[in-house]
Amino acid sequence: MTKHYCIIGTGVAAVNAAKAIRDQDLEGNILLFGSEDSLPYNRIKLSKDLFADLRSEKVLIKKEQWYQKQQIQAFPNTAITQIDVEQHVLVTSTGERISYDKLLICTGSKNRKLSLPGFDKQGVFTIREMHEAEAFKTYIEDKSSIVNIGGGIQGLETAWSLVKAGKKVTVLEAAPRLMARQLDEKASSMLKQKMEAIGIDVRLQATVQQVIGEEAVAGIHVNESTIPCDSVIYSIGVTPDLDLVASTPVATQRGIIVNDYMETSIADVYAAGDVAEWNGGVEGLWDRAMDQGKVAGKNMASPGTEVYRKTIPLTVFNAFDLALFSMGLVDEMVCDATLIEEDASGTYTRLFIKDQTIVGVVSFESVIAAAPYKAAIKSQVSVAGLDLKALSIREVMAAVKDRLEASAAV
Repeated sequence: MTKHYCIIGTGVAAVNAAKAIRDQDLEGNILLFGSEDSLPYNRIKLSKDLFADLRSEKVLIKKEQWYQKQQIQAFPNTAITQIDVEQHVLVTSTGERISYDKLLICTGSKNRKLSLPGFDKQGVFTIREMHEAEAFKTYIEDKSSIVNIGGGIQGLETAWSLVKAGKKVTVLEAAPRLMARQLDEKASSMLKQKMEAIGIDVRLQATVQQVIGEEAVAGIHVNESTIPCDSVIYSIGVTPDLDLVASTPVATQRGIIVNDYMETSIADVYAAGDVAEWNGGVEGLWDRAMDQGKVAGKNMASPGTEVYRKTIPLTVFNAFDLALFSMGLVDEMVCDATLIEEDASGTYTRLFIKDQTIVGVVSFESVIAAAPYKAAIKSQVSVAGLDLKALSIREVMAAVKDRLEASAAV
């Protein structure tokens, strides 16, 4: 009997789940529903390549021909408004009822909103979907000064796009440093200096009070001072989008609770990606959304065959003419030791060690250089017996490589 697989959402988790289902079940009907008017696309492009053609095929996760070849039916502009888990039925915004045997919820996340005075004025934006990015670009075509609230990855990538477009940019961050989740204090300071060198006004520990102007943005009050500007864009984090399951018995806390198979509390209903809560945490990372989608899809087609395991978190950042990556655990407060290498040319690498194993690294290098660190973190090779105070990072990594090869030869 032919199975009907329905997937709600159009992110990377959804696409990878659809492919995993097809790999297991060559005959099943796979239906992928999204409320936006596009095939699934790479949301990272909305900040990283803001001024590129966002309707180009290059933005898509997979081109239209791929869906045809895989016999996956994609339904853009088709919002699912209700899930009847007892009847195994989805209801669209037009009232159409669609039956499913297995359902995957990949509704992703929503940008956190700032509910401060003036944030409802014309010229204030936050970007999560393509139409929001397009509206922002249109609005600022004749504008010159933009305030960008948020010193995380998305906010800084947007700032870089704006600088390349010739805009004057001010970056406001509430925390004491930029990219605090991914960078140590030194790396964050180096990033700030690079941004300021190209003309960006970076303000840390910034407390935003209100946007001023009559109908449209004319400025913003921050730390009791006023910054004149034409527009404000902000990116202050995301929360799982649970709206669709709010009226269902699907169990939620921060996100939709799933087990190791990406199963929810309801039979035949799975969740993956930014909306899913696994082992008490919401991942919110691209690579992990991909992995969760693959696990969910495989188990939808062949229940109980694939268990989800965390991959090592990796952040790759290329902006402001800098290349850097952050991998694994990079919090010196919970590590036993760290090693640092740097020079006057701007090279900086910091290795993080806990329980005599390498657990993380921050490095101002291309991601190509990340492979040895990933192998060391994944394998948990011990650095016991190495004189960490006397050895350089290069020497420690060479010793770790030798130990890895010796272990593999046994």
